[in-house]
Amino acid sequence: MFDVIIIGSGLGGLLCGSILAKEGLRVCIIEKNKQLGGNLQTFSRNKQLFDTGVHYIGGLGKGQNLYQVFKYAGIMEQLRLKKMEEAFDHILLEHDPKEYVQSQGYDAFIKNLTTDFPEEKEAIIRYCYLLKDTCDRFPLYRLTMDNAASKDTVLSLSAKAVIETVTSNKKLQAVLAGNNLLYSGVAGKTPFHVHALIVNSYIESSWKCVDGGSQIAKLLGAEIKKRNGTIIRNCTVKRIIEAAGKITHIETEDGRHFAANYFISNMSPAATLSSTQSADLKAIYRKRILDLENTISSFSLHIVLKPHTVPYKNHNCYYHKEGHLWNMNDYTADNWPLGYGLYYTTDRKDKTYAAAVSILTPMWFKDVEPWQDTYNRAGKEGDRGTSYEAFKNQKTEQLLALVKERFPEIVDNCAHVYAATPLTNRDYIGMTDGSMYGIQKDFTDPLKTVISPRTKIPNLFLTGQNLNLHGILGTSLSAVLTCTLLLNDNTLVDKIRNA
Repeated sequence: MFDVIIIGSGLGGLLCGSILAKEGLRVCIIEKNKQLGGNLQTFSRNKQLFDTGVHYIGGLGKGQNLYQVFKYAGIMEQLRLKKMEEAFDHILLEHDPKEYVQSQGYDAFIKNLTTDFPEEKEAIIRYCYLLKDTCDRFPLYRLTMDNAASKDTVLSLSAKAVIETVTSNKKLQAVLAGNNLLYSGVAGKTPFHVHALIVNSYIESSWKCVDGGSQIAKLLGAEIKKRNGTIIRNCTVKRIIEAAGKITHIETEDGRHFAANYFISNMSPAATLSSTQSADLKAIYRKRILDLENTISSFSLHIVLKPHTVPYKNHNCYYHKEGHLWNMNDYTADNWPLGYGLYYTTDRKDKTYAAAVSILTPMWFKDVEPWQDTYNRAGKEGDRGTSYEAFKNQKTEQLLALVKERFPEIVDNCAHVYAATPLTNRDYIGMTDGSMYGIQKDFTDPLKTVISPRTKIPNLFLTGQNLNLHGILGTSLSAVLTCTLLLNDNTLVDKIRNA
């Protein structure tokens, strides 16, 4: 009998496990995969390590919000990190050979953009003020439990519209939102606060994980075990069983039962509901959750480079075609892809060169629906067939053709290229449509997409990127909120802030 069973070992589940174990609870995490971590997972090809989702992290400077969460969880001092160069993101625009930059530190951010847009200095300063002011309206983001209603005035603001009110300069607009692939920015839906909370964390500080983001999962797993927690891998939860108004146990695909006093689901809310039959989860609540739109999935290339051919760059690059900044998801078969993010991995032996590159671009699950009944992940391998391989090869060629326009040295020096599709995301992460960032936030109906960690079943809680904000920081803060509600202890946030 455990105090808490956590279903899924994504970052949200692992952080909940580490925090609750530190608070003295007996924790058990049940994970369907061999590797812990969800989007933190890494994989190796030709002796090169690739991240699946964590290409860089913000907010890890001493005293910053994610630093404090990781410090409280017991892993901050053990993380192997490398700070990115001041200009952490380079923005590339079609028909413009220049690279524009977003920089760490607000003074550098303003100074470097003003160099390229001298007539827009006041607009850039105003934009930075709006970022910080918006972040201040989200108490948990600043690690307090003050008036949560302070955020209500900004929830219905459009990211695209706010940036357009700051400046009428189209090119500057494109630069300020140039890395909106980070949150799947959509013109008619993405709220400004999503943009602000994410971008601010990288301006505060930007970091790469040395040898991959999976170290975060491994360290959290070790902390849980150190505190007498249990982690069970290669075990898929089939049903969450309720009786007399509370969850009594979970049942796994291999027929085992696990009981606890509390349960936290790190699965998507939709997957949690489909596993839970309870009259307390009303039909109207189920319909609301199941009808929510997810963010788009992705197609990614993981490229092993020929040794000592491509100089390593300690920054990321984001490119989009002209006029498609906010609608990269609205591609056709002919014009795909409309943009991409590009991330370098350093050569371990000679850090002046890149050993590998990952490239990410949006792709809808419908593009791979002909193979949706296939399944392929480590431990449950399967063959999707020659038509699927032909599809991947075609898309690989299309994406590389666009990349070659700006990065010929990368395309010309590919030694090995591996492609991942929305099916890959689905099979490893568990979202039915391979969604990159979970539920699509919508400024036109902001409360519809806000999901509480509490459910109507008093001992069933939710966590993960679907609740408040996605990404490493958003998922971490969601975990803090889940633990606060489960423990019924608002002082947890004070402990984390003062760690």
